[in-house]
Amino acid sequence: MPTDPAAATTGHIARTAYGRFAPSPSGDLHLGNLRTGLLAWLFARSTGRGFLMRVEDLDRVKKGAAERQLADLAAIGLDWDPPVVWQSQRLALYDAAIESLTAAGRTYECFCTRREIQLAATAPHGPMGAYPGTCRDLTERAKQQRRDEGRPAALRLRAEVTEFTVTDRLFGEYRGAVDDLVLRRGDGTPAYNLAAVVDDADQGIDQVVRGDDLLPSTPRQAYLATLLDLPVPEYAHVPLVLNTAGQRLAKRDGAVTLRDRMALGESAQQVLGVLAASLGYTGATTPSALLEQFRPEHLPREPWTLDPNGLLQPSSYP
Repeated sequence: MPTDPAAATTGHIARTAYGRFAPSPSGDLHLGNLRTGLLAWLFARSTGRGFLMRVEDLDRVKKGAAERQLADLAAIGLDWDPPVVWQSQRLALYDAAIESLTAAGRTYECFCTRREIQLAATAPHGPMGAYPGTCRDLTERAKQQRRDEGRPAALRLRAEVTEFTVTDRLFGEYRGAVDDLVLRRGDGTPAYNLAAVVDDADQGIDQVVRGDDLLPSTPRQAYLATLLDLPVPEYAHVPLVLNTAGQRLAKRDGAVTLRDRMALGESAQQVLGVLAASLGYTGATTPSALLEQFRPEHLPREPWTLDPNGLLQPSSYP
């Protein structure tokens, strides 16, 4: 297996279907991120798909983080098909998708401030967190007034449904809320939901494996894909990793990155073995060895609680 990002992107085989992992370079990956990346790799490779790496660097970018993330993924033995895609280099694709939706009358300007949106999201109407359409039917005069006040305008989707159903490999049919999601932020940056949908289709990605905290946003993305006449991928939302307080794991929870663990004297192979054990597999210290045992139907459905103080002790995993 390769030990550096450059080596990890060799040996390309032409394929027509792919899975992917798409981290945001906001800092080093913690073990929960690595576990999800490992699962995305296992799902793709076990179904004969290629595997792609995408750096979602439109927001929250920390210098050097992407390179460290790729190095850590390679260090635990993951490989991927070239090239690594950077969203910041694909702005024209997102602009074209937005122009298509706008030409079809499916967008509108939104002048709401962040606070106004937060207050609207807690109002006793509509699905939790759904945008209530405050700016959907503004008159031209009202729009101009907001421009004169110096309010930047985001661009939202004019959704025609309030719910949409997707099929998930682990959850089955899931019906969730759809609202007028942001397509382009007020600062001109393409929004995550739009970019992910456009990228997945453009890259031939028909399998999306990610943390189950993103399941509620998936109906929005699937609906948006249908409006753009793009295929909806197969989804698998996998359980998260939690800290000992039952909260989603974060880098503030101690020695929870690969580099932290290696600084304590543990090897990348040992860490990979712990991640495999958390999925119910023992004795595997490489992704290839784990792939021989991998069965999606046997995956745990509950979160994994990680105590970094006893990570390599038998009691730290099922």
